Amino acid sequence: MTTSNDCGDNRRRFRRVLFDAPVTLTDANGDHSSSVVDISLKGALIAQPAGWNGAVGDRIKIDIQLDGTSRICMQGAVAHIEEGRLGIRCDQIDIDSISHLRRLAELNLGDAELVERELEALG
Repeated sequence: MTTSNDCGDNRRRFRRVLFDAPVTLTDANGDHSSSVVDISLKGALIAQPAGWNGAVGDRIKIDIQLDGTSRICMQGAVAHIEEGRLGIRCDQIDIDSISHLRRLAELNLGDAELVERELEALG
């Protein structure tokens, strides 16, 4: 197992929302089922899937099932692996997914202005 703590000063630039939902992680070796621990506008923390043997830097896609047909899909990379959890850095997200994520953040943080500032920080 590889670990990394070099997330720099941006480690908590985006507020995290505790969120328990099923997730499918897809990497070069196929699909792996797991669950979300928390999520932000720039990534997610997920429980390390059983049998997953990837490494920091691996390119992945995560597909988080919300309700019914709603989902949040992100493409990114494994930023760190610690205590049985994978920190996923989001590099790409589609418009529907960011809309669902924005609404989730607004509901859980209770501050639409804060969420708007974080969205603006994404560039």
